Amino acid sequence: MRVLIAPDKFKGCLTAEEVAKQIAAGIHDVMPAAQIDLMPVADGGDGTAEVICRALNGTWITCRANDPLGRIIECRYAFIKDQRLAVIEMSEAAGMRRLSPAERDPLRATTFGVGQLILDAARRGAGKIIVGLGGSATNDGGFGMARAFGFRFFDGEGMQVRASVNKLRTLKRIDPPSNVALPPIVGAFDVQNVLLGKEGATHVFGPQKGAAGANLVLLEKCMERLARVASRQVRRADPKQPGAGAAGGLGFGLMVFTGATLRSGFQVVSEIIETEKRLKAADIVITGEGKLDSQTLSGKAPAGIASLARQNGKRVFAVVGRADHHGHGEELFDKVYQLSTGANDEAASIAKASELLRERSREMAKSWTAKP
Repeated sequence: MRVLIAPDKFKGCLTAEEVAKQIAAGIHDVMPAAQIDLMPVADGGDGTAEVICRALNGTWITCRANDPLGRIIECRYAFIKDQRLAVIEMSEAAGMRRLSPAERDPLRATTFGVGQLILDAARRGAGKIIVGLGGSATNDGGFGMARAFGFRFFDGEGMQVRASVNKLRTLKRIDPPSNVALPPIVGAFDVQNVLLGKEGATHVFGPQKGAAGANLVLLEKCMERLARVASRQVRRADPKQPGAGAAGGLGFGLMVFTGATLRSGFQVVSEIIETEKRLKAADIVITGEGKLDSQTLSGKAPAGIASLARQNGKRVFAVVGRADHHGHGEELFDKVYQLSTGANDEAASIAKASELLRERSREMAKSWTAKP
């Protein structure tokens, strides 16, 4: 039997490669002769650079950049020398993981560090840059990133708007830099949200980043103003484009301040690692992620893998940390195996994730070999 194992990461717990190896070990416990192809996947969120770097034998570049609150930190991104390709995760500089829960404040957090990483890659000779749009602590529409490039923002009184996102509500003028040269950029999104409105960056993801009540209203006004002024004075970009609201509106910011193209992160990664070719060679496909929920259906890697498997007539299974029970997964997968069950809570499942992954994978393999 030929088995393709194509999971995403279990966020905050195991990388996609670690997950794949534990699933493979469980299957080999039951089926030693199984032919297994390990294909860790990603969708533009955390882990995207690692998956591409591994697939293309890239190296890691380390540099210093600002975190969401302006502190200098060490960051890294992947560089594939023979393709002159840089792969940057915006969360490396501006992610939620860079802040403690008490520090979360999207009125203060900016993407300045993301701009620094892009500039570093361009200066090192990158001919193309992929920016993964996931895991952000920001809701600034790319304002901070643009400032790192040298864009200057001014309010109605002619005062320069610097680090405070809330000052964008009075934005009047944007002056572009004169000497910044950037290569083509692709923004790889893992959610299809637009920039504004009830399904936009602020209202959907702002509360996760520390915004509530009046601050949500203020942030939305800031994004509306930024979109209007930037589209008029810098470059036309559609705030309604799917992915424009990814990473706190950084998808929109990449379009308007760099001329970037937005694409599904899963599709970007899938093309690089030759997903469809490898899937066609398999008899059974396994995917997974830390949490299976409604967001899975909005561009996440497991849904992409399941869709391709169905199109090619393959059985597809998911091994997940946990799944909500609101109808997500029943139509996508032949069966979903959860690490977290009634017998063990989520914290215990995380602590024993490797062991439980192997255990659930053994259960899955036994079901394939059981006599009807």
